[in-house]
Amino acid sequence: MTILRSVLVAAVLAAAGAAGYWLYLRPTPVDAVAARRGDAAEIVYATGVVEPRTWAKVTALIRERITWLCNCEGETVVKGAELARLDDREAQAALAELKARLQLAHDELERQSVLAGRNVASQQALDRARSEVAQYEALAAGQVARIESYVLRAPGTGVVLRQDGEVGEIAEPGTVLFWVGRPTPLLVIADVNEEDVPRVEVGQRVLLRSDAFPDRELAAVVDSVTPKGDPVTKTFRVRLRLPDDTPLRIGMSVDVNIVVRVSENTMLIPGLAVEGGAVFVVEDGTARRRTVDVGIRGTRATEILSGLGEGERVITPFPAELADGARVDAGAR
Repeated sequence: MTILRSVLVAAVLAAAGAAGYWLYLRPTPVDAVAARRGDAAEIVYATGVVEPRTWAKVTALIRERITWLCNCEGETVVKGAELARLDDREAQAALAELKARLQLAHDELERQSVLAGRNVASQQALDRARSEVAQYEALAAGQVARIESYVLRAPGTGVVLRQDGEVGEIAEPGTVLFWVGRPTPLLVIADVNEEDVPRVEVGQRVLLRSDAFPDRELAAVVDSVTPKGDPVTKTFRVRLRLPDDTPLRIGMSVDVNIVVRVSENTMLIPGLAVEGGAVFVVEDGTARRRTVDVGIRGTRATEILSGLGEGERVITPFPAELADGARVDAGAR
């Protein structure tokens, strides 16, 4: 009985040892992708909004109720055309009072002039009457100019791109009531991070993506870069010129890809396969760590300048815990 128990224990230990040995030598399953040739592009990413090249906002300068609107959204207007009127009854009443006071001042000046001619009134009284007339003339002129601000006019010839507000509402100072401009040509105004701006130059090709046109290729060209950035958002404004036949509309948001440079027919591998300047290459079922020179890093693919041959299979994603020389079972991809 003791001999039989010993034999059984030895058998169990041998089986466990064999299993452990097999597990230790079993290849680690990994995914491997062959290096291929293709085009790589260095891209600067940003977001932007479509705007006309020439346009202006029309806002109220005073807080007053809207009494009339042109209802001309989408129509062409000439410079100076009335777009809206605000309630100016109080302002008109104040002007009428100033005009009445001005008339009285004129009458007093005329009377003092007659008296001064007869040597009845003093020169001081005549000068005071003249000063009062000048004062009321200036006040009346200022009130006339102030009343003009109760009328909102087109700042230039163009199309009323948008109209906000309704008759009876209170127009707040600074609130935009009209957008007036030319519907073409159009620009994309993009905010580019300050660390990327040195790579952006006028004339560079731009690829756009819009949720409104998910299956359509949209293009633009860098038109200008603002000389001064925003220190709060740490961005620079970049203007992108759109072609005349673009389907994009004013106010649409787009994802911007500014093409800084392109490498044609270069070696490419998945971006996740590279960590720092190293990759793992599969050689005869063994993982070999290799140092490579990395070029353009894209979201999907990374350019390899040297250290890797076409067709060689690299492990992806990069196996950080895999030892150099470990046995691997690479899937065929």
